[in-house]
Amino acid sequence: MADLFKCRQNCGACCIAPSISSTIPGMPKGKPAGVACIHLDNNYQCKLFLHPSRPAVCGRLKPCFEMCGNNRIQALNYLTQLEQLTKG
Repeated sequence: MADLFKCRQNCGACCIAPSISSTIPGMPKGKPAGVACIHLDNNYQCKLFLHPSRPAVCGRLKPCFEMCGNNRIQALNYLTQLEQLTKG
């Protein structure tokens, strides 16, 4: 079912809200939660999408209604809450 759900244009919540501990090109220590990845463009699209240097964790994250909700704000809220619940 997740394959039928497409990324929302002008969202980028999954590139902002969660922390990423793995290396990202230009961000060798990953990125903290709430900070936009440097590869997120002005239209909230990933400039590394489908590029081999894109972190595996990003490639495994698949859009779904639970995560993305009905709009960008819902997605940011959900992912921020998930980050807070799972941080060590």
